[in-house]
Amino acid sequence: MIRVDAVWIATEPMDMRAGTDTALARVVKVFGAAYPNHAYLFANRRANRMKVLVHDGFGIWLAARRLHEGHFIWPRTDTATHLQICREQFDALVLGLPWHRLGEAGIITVL
Repeated sequence: MIRVDAVWIATEPMDMRAGTDTALARVVKVFGAAYPNHAYLFANRRANRMKVLVHDGFGIWLAARRLHEGHFIWPRTDTATHLQICREQFDALVLGLPWHRLGEAGIITVL
């Protein structure tokens, strides 16, 4: 099992043709470094594809998810290039649920 201590979302879209080296270079550019046991999420412009890069301390894992219908609820901001989410928000994001309304301890709040 891969341990993940923190999950980060890049708000700018990424070309989903990117491989491990390109995705790692994007992580370093956006986040400053690839920290061990951190997951970095990227989506394409339509937000129907997502890539997750995880540095486990020994190597790099790159996983992809593609939705055949609908899209991921992805943050679009003009000021921030990335944001951190909790594990519960990540689980909701992967399922296509409104993760941005899910707070700490599973409490749903109004934005």
